[in-house]
Amino acid sequence: MTRIDDLREKKQSVWLDYISRELLESGGLDRWIELGIAGVTTNPSIFENAIAKTNAYDEEIGRLSREGLKTAQIYERLVCADVRQAADILEPVYDATEGLDGYVSLEVDPLLAADAPSTVSEALSLYEKVGRPNVMIKIPATAACIGAIEEVLSMGVPVNATLIFSQKQYADVADAFARARQRSPRKVASVASVFVSRIDTTVDAVFLSRDPLEEKHRRLLGRIAVDNAHLCYHHYCEWKNRHEPAHPGQRLLWASTGTKNKAYSETLYVDSLVLPETVNTVPVSTLEAFLNGNEGIREASFAPQESQARLGELAAYGIDLDAVCAKLLGEGVAAFEKAFSSLLKSIELKSRAQP
Repeated sequence: MTRIDDLREKKQSVWLDYISRELLESGGLDRWIELGIAGVTTNPSIFENAIAKTNAYDEEIGRLSREGLKTAQIYERLVCADVRQAADILEPVYDATEGLDGYVSLEVDPLLAADAPSTVSEALSLYEKVGRPNVMIKIPATAACIGAIEEVLSMGVPVNATLIFSQKQYADVADAFARARQRSPRKVASVASVFVSRIDTTVDAVFLSRDPLEEKHRRLLGRIAVDNAHLCYHHYCEWKNRHEPAHPGQRLLWASTGTKNKAYSETLYVDSLVLPETVNTVPVSTLEAFLNGNEGIREASFAPQESQARLGELAAYGIDLDAVCAKLLGEGVAAFEKAFSSLLKSIELKSRAQP
């Protein structure tokens, strides 16, 4: 038994927020699964680190380039191969959990975040090219792509709705899932990825810019992100009672759970979000710190009214949480666009450098 197994007993799954060719070929993912990991998430930044910043893919890039493939086609071949291999490794988890866990997430081109029809087309294409049932296609929960999320789900393709910051975003994604279920009788897995730590980073910075920092502000430091996540969970519980009384349906997934502020516990966004029927996708360093912990694991203290009261204080202090979340969504899309463009540029340069 590991501490990850302890979380599973509390009905929370842990997925690994990382992938690389080395992880797959060295047996590293198999070892993580032995420790209790039940899925893998990826994003353009993760693939940029794996492909652009190592030489593990250089030989294959050269071969594909010599075959006449263009840069975007080479990228697609590389990531689909990695996701397919990870999905095969996770297949026993997928089977043992009857399709609840065992997924690998693959994100659509972030440059399409404002283009719903193209997002739907790419999501279906990626799912077909990977060719595994335990792949979730990541689609950003921008206003433009809520309809794309619904459309792809209604076609029976598992979806990881990503870059959710606000409670309204989550409510829109949950409603899209419910509409997709009404349109299609097929049961399809989905998660709604609520990003956590970046909210504290932004809100804390506003408070810390004030001199002097009043005690009423100090007590809110490092609290708002978890409160926001807890209220999303409260909405999930109400939504489940209306739509999915016998099945968890679309689960909440806690994303961006690595602690950015070194003054906080390295496992703050793991320890504070132990809630039933959720997923926590955790970066390697945070996961290692969690596994090395020796304190007992408890379900998170869940008090929606207290969370709402603290969030209600923000407006009085001149902080608009909805504006913060909108800003973070824009920054998140921009960051993934930058990573994706940088990765394509790197593949192009590596193609030219290969004999």
